[in-house]
Amino acid sequence: MKSQNAGISWTALVNLFNFFSLQGINLVGPSNAEPPPQPPSPAMYQLDIILKKGNNLAIRDRTGTSDPYVKFKIAGKEVFRSKTIHKNLNPVWDERVSLLVENLKDPLYVKVFDYDFGLQDDFMGSAYLHLESLEHQRTLDMTLDLKDPQYPEHNLGSLELAVTLLPKEGDMKDAYQSMRLSDVHRKAQLWRGIVSISLIEGRSLQPMDANGLSDPYVKFKMGHQKYKSKTIPKTLNPQWREQFDFHLYEEQGGYVDITVWDKDAGKKDDFMGRCTIDLSHLPKEHTHKLDLPLEEGEGMLVLLVTLTASAAVSISDLSVNMLDDPHERHYIMQRYSLWRSFHNLKDVGVVQVKVIRAEGLMAADVTGKSDPFCVVELSNDRLQTHTIYKNLNPEWNKVFTFNVKDIHSVLEVTVYDEDRDRSADFLGKVAIPLLHIQNGERKAYALKNKELTGPTKGVIFLEIDVIFNAVKAGLRTLIPIEQKYIEEEPRVSKQLLLRNFNRVRRCIMFLINIGCYVNSCFEWDSPQRSICAFVLFVIVVWNFELYMIPLALLLPLAWNYILIASGKDTRQDVVMNVMNLLCRANQITLFGLKRSKMPSLTRLYSFSACLARLSCAMSQHFSSPFSTFNWTVPFLSWLAIVAFGAATTIIYFIPLRYIVLAWGVNKFTKKLRDPYTIDNNELLDFLSRVPSDVQVVQYRELKLDPNPSPNKRKKNNPG
Repeated sequence: MKSQNAGISWTALVNLFNFFSLQGINLVGPSNAEPPPQPPSPAMYQLDIILKKGNNLAIRDRTGTSDPYVKFKIAGKEVFRSKTIHKNLNPVWDERVSLLVENLKDPLYVKVFDYDFGLQDDFMGSAYLHLESLEHQRTLDMTLDLKDPQYPEHNLGSLELAVTLLPKEGDMKDAYQSMRLSDVHRKAQLWRGIVSISLIEGRSLQPMDANGLSDPYVKFKMGHQKYKSKTIPKTLNPQWREQFDFHLYEEQGGYVDITVWDKDAGKKDDFMGRCTIDLSHLPKEHTHKLDLPLEEGEGMLVLLVTLTASAAVSISDLSVNMLDDPHERHYIMQRYSLWRSFHNLKDVGVVQVKVIRAEGLMAADVTGKSDPFCVVELSNDRLQTHTIYKNLNPEWNKVFTFNVKDIHSVLEVTVYDEDRDRSADFLGKVAIPLLHIQNGERKAYALKNKELTGPTKGVIFLEIDVIFNAVKAGLRTLIPIEQKYIEEEPRVSKQLLLRNFNRVRRCIMFLINIGCYVNSCFEWDSPQRSICAFVLFVIVVWNFELYMIPLALLLPLAWNYILIASGKDTRQDVVMNVMNLLCRANQITLFGLKRSKMPSLTRLYSFSACLARLSCAMSQHFSSPFSTFNWTVPFLSWLAIVAFGAATTIIYFIPLRYIVLAWGVNKFTKKLRDPYTIDNNELLDFLSRVPSDVQVVQYRELKLDPNPSPNKRKKNNPG
């Protein structure tokens, strides 16, 4: 009975308290009492999402399938983009993403698109995920039904997600500094590497115009990245020679979709064909030459494609380079030893390049900094490092390995400033012939300008190793040199052109003088000279043997070698003269002609291009023999000595008719033995490896300033 009365009294007390509370009477305490403390709301939230798969998505292609990908947006900004699953209405992505969210009132907007290369991507549905409704610190499996806002009654399939919302304690300012949405999207989550594409040429394309020709151009698309080539008018075999880069956002690769179009002025451009590159099948850190036949059209495209991994996933780290491993280095030395000189003649050698760091680079941004990255090229192989942001003294610490096809190739290392709004800015360049490299030496190279004729700001530190087989390298010297697809057009230099013309004129005048001298001996203008010439003629003809011709060519090589060994190097004068000419010819003027006097700019360009090619040809073919005999490239001079010595021995012991017979049999049966062989001239192929006077200057290393002045040091380090 007592407990029952207590229960009744407690109930009455609660009812009385509620009555006074409704009347606004405070029975707890004074009105100025502080409310109980509430837990502070977190400054930011971390939203972890697993994009699992899609179910019964909408059909957007003519084949009855789609190529879906998903976009995530918060407050109108794209924060994530999934990979594309081709030809699938039930795609499985299984992708993870972590996002920083400041305000839970902004929902996560999910949109699905059908990837359509060459055209605009098709909308496949959207849905909202309201973040306020999510339970904290708990993973929720969710299914989002996709709808079209214009036709909400249509069912466009669904997406399956796993979502986890985690409060992030701490200062929001610090959180933004450590992890901004734009940085997450651009660097940490999506960028996995770089796809470098060189569009070389097209072959036997489909004629689209009434004249039996076309005006082709090419469109490239990889995800949201696009590139359009220039238009080559009136041709079915266009030569583009264009190079560009895409960022690789997918770990396993991706697809590059390519379409070819015919430019039609005033009308809609005509479709000429398409093709696709599956990047997942291409090994990284290697340049691939691809001949891609066009689907729904005719002909093919020729491309060079290189996949370079970013810093996070690169296999090219200093700790794993092959030549520093004693066992691996021993294996490679055995691979290119003299005992294997005739095994796989195309495999001449290997070169390993360590791109360590650069110092004192040029400031390309308005902030006084640069975003430098480095491109390493050997012939048509092209690899590049990752970008170091806002730094004039970057450290890349990357190792690249190239197969050497021609020991006379030149390694080009170029430093660029990354600019997302336009093409990269040039910061500096060095060109290093493989035969000039000293193995294992960590060396600082002063950067040069684009023409490689003068210095620019900055120094780059490289360590290079070259291992090659000398016999294979010598044999490869006698076959045509590999064409470099991407290179700048030669520039015209009035002084160099005049210098080459004077050289040709001196050669012609020398031959004319020799002819006049011989003719004067026949005319008996000087009886003593004619008698001496006659006696010399009889002695030489009576004792002459054919082997004496290559033997005589050995004499100037031996004489110049003795002069160089004694310290009398005449090559330095040639180099200084060419450097002076290049300095004076930095701005091109064609024999003083002004553009106003020329009939048109097109003719001026054609005229200058012809002069440039003529100047390069003259510089190459007329300076090469002199450079060979002057020991400009010791490897080639020694190769010439071996060739002349072998020719002397062969002609001395083997009758001439047998030699001519062997030469003729080889020429007549070459096409039968190898129908795809390229006819060549071994002598011209040899001379093409000899650097011209201009190239000698370009490959010459600049001297570093060991003690720069304080002002110069301050300029090189503005930060």
